[in-house]
Amino acid sequence: MTTHPAAVSVRNVTKTYASGFTALQPVDLDIRSGEIFALLGPNGAGKTTLIGIICGIVNATTGVVLADGHDVVTDFRKARSKIGLVPQELTTDAFETVLATVTFSRGLFGKRADPAYVEKVLRDLSLWDRRNSRIMTLSGGMKRRVMIAKALSHEPRILFLDEPTAGVDVELRRDMWQMVRGLRASGVTIFLTTHYIEEAEEMADRIGVINGGRLLLVEDKAALMRKLGTSHLVVTVRQPLAEIPAALAKFDLALAAGGTELVYSYDAHADDNGLAALLHALNGSGLAVANLRTHDSSLEEIFVNLVHKSP
Repeated sequence: MTTHPAAVSVRNVTKTYASGFTALQPVDLDIRSGEIFALLGPNGAGKTTLIGIICGIVNATTGVVLADGHDVVTDFRKARSKIGLVPQELTTDAFETVLATVTFSRGLFGKRADPAYVEKVLRDLSLWDRRNSRIMTLSGGMKRRVMIAKALSHEPRILFLDEPTAGVDVELRRDMWQMVRGLRASGVTIFLTTHYIEEAEEMADRIGVINGGRLLLVEDKAALMRKLGTSHLVVTVRQPLAEIPAALAKFDLALAAGGTELVYSYDAHADDNGLAALLHALNGSGLAVANLRTHDSSLEEIFVNLVHKSP
């Protein structure tokens, strides 16, 4: 028996609606205790459906989900007590104060009043100074923080953030990232969905990619970028080219920047990536080369490539 069981275990979970639409094809996934896991996918990929099933809001067609070892269907109350959920929509009690709504949320889960804990949550989220403000008077970013405070009010061990920084400005987004890291440091497991590739690249320990209800892969972030990342050699020439020169035709080159750049994509980890041969051919081609530079694929390029390839 492992000493650190998965915080969330998803086995053979599918979702088909009465209309016949299949929102999720069989998903198997373990979220490790104490990690930040990012699920990437375009609109309609199945991200929110999967979160809904894990949190007990959506009924799966098949499969089993355990949250902190508790079945989310047969042991719903215990499972849900371990989970905090911050949905995409900003649904708050507009006329309530920040302090009152967070305190009330804690009570909903049957937790005893603990003003000191609620104060700590509000301070950690930079909301303490606004504790007596009505929620209707807050900015969108502040309202999102209140949603997170409500989700944390009952001391969950697993926090789900569904598009947590949608519509939030860049500065606040970075504040949120820092806050999420702080939560992880305190032992909370984080599961987030996002459209922002840089958010996953910045935050996640592991990344899953979902499209069309199918989980395409789950990988450690660094391993994913090593495995799927491609390096590019960009050759800038002094005179624009109308086509690839015949001397370089055997190399898989692409013209870019109005013909002033030749781009060669290669696997940096391959024993023979063709770079030496290309540089030799360039040298003998007579082209006036102004500059050479290399760059690695971003997570965005990897993601677009994966989603494009999936059926």
